Amino acid sequence: MFINKRPSWALPHSLVTPERIYLDRRRFMSGAMAGVAGLAVPGLLPAAALPEQGESLVFSSTSRFSTDEEKTPYEDVIRYNNFYEFGTGKDDPARYADEMSVDPWSIAVEGECEKPGVYGLEDVLEPHRYEERVYRLRCVEAWSMVIPWIGVPLAEVLERFEPNSKAKYVYFETLHDPEQMRAQRSMFSTIDWPYQEGLRMDEAMNELAFLAVGLYGKTIPKQNGAPIRLVVPWKYGFKSIKSIVKIRFQEERPKTTWEMIAPREYGFYANVNPEVDHPRWSQKRERRLPSGLLSPNWVETEKFNGYGDQVAHLYEGMDLRKFY
Repeated sequence: MFINKRPSWALPHSLVTPERIYLDRRRFMSGAMAGVAGLAVPGLLPAAALPEQGESLVFSSTSRFSTDEEKTPYEDVIRYNNFYEFGTGKDDPARYADEMSVDPWSIAVEGECEKPGVYGLEDVLEPHRYEERVYRLRCVEAWSMVIPWIGVPLAEVLERFEPNSKAKYVYFETLHDPEQMRAQRSMFSTIDWPYQEGLRMDEAMNELAFLAVGLYGKTIPKQNGAPIRLVVPWKYGFKSIKSIVKIRFQEERPKTTWEMIAPREYGFYANVNPEVDHPRWSQKRERRLPSGLLSPNWVETEKFNGYGDQVAHLYEGMDLRKFY
C-alpha cells in the first residue's frame, strides 16, 4: 500500500546531509527512477545481490525516509569509526578495512528456529525491499551522527527463519578472521574475539531495528560494517554490531562483548539515557559531528536517543539504572 504519512520516528528534514554531500543525490536519483517506474510501492525496491563496494544502491527518491538537509557529512561517517577489529583509533577502520573481503558472504542461522542453516547474503536479502531510514547514531563515548541508512527491517528477516516459543533473545556475531582483520591477531587486544552482541526478542522485532547494507545511497563501506550490519538507533552504537556472520535464537540471555570486558561500564541493554552517566563521563549531552576542538557542537542527549514513543513500552517496570 502507499504510505503518505511520515512515521513519528523519522527525523525532520532539517537534520540530514545536504545535496552536495549526499553523493550528488539529485543526479543519482534521476537515474535511479528509471528502474522504479513500475513499482506499486514508492520508496522501496526488491533487494538482490549487492553491487560492488561503493556502487549505488537503487531506491526511489519518493522514499518517506529521504531528506536533503545537512547534518553529518559523508566524510565524517566513513572516516570516524569504532571498529576494533581494525584498531582502536578512529581512523584505523578507514585505513585498514580494505584488507577484508566481503564477497562471498554468508550468515549462519542457528538455535531456536524452524529454518536454521547457512544462507548466502543474497538469499537473506532477496525477498525484502530496500528502504532508506535516517537515524541518529549515539556513541557511548558521547559523540553522535545523523546517517541515512539503506537496508531492510530486522523483524522481516528474522521472521523468515521462524523462531519458536523458546526464542527469547537473538545473538549476533561479527566475522572472526585474523588474517583479514589485523587487530584480531594483535597480542595486545583485550577483546575475546569474535565480537558478540544480542537483543531481547521484542527489541529485535521492534519496527526501528534495522539491517543496513548501505548508506548515503551506496553500498556500505567496509569500515562502517560491510556488507551487513545492525542498526538499533535507541541504543548506544556498540549494540549495532558490524559485519554479521551469525544469528542465533536462544532462550538464555547472550553474553555480549563489552559487557564481558567491563560490566560496570557497558550493560546488556545499553539504552541511550542521559539520566545514567557512564562511570567515567556524563551522558547528558553529546558532540554532534562535525564538531571542532575550539567550537564543539554540543547537543542535549534525549532518552532512548529521541525514540521513546516507539520503544519506551519495552522497558515498562524496569529500573533503567540497574538494567543499563
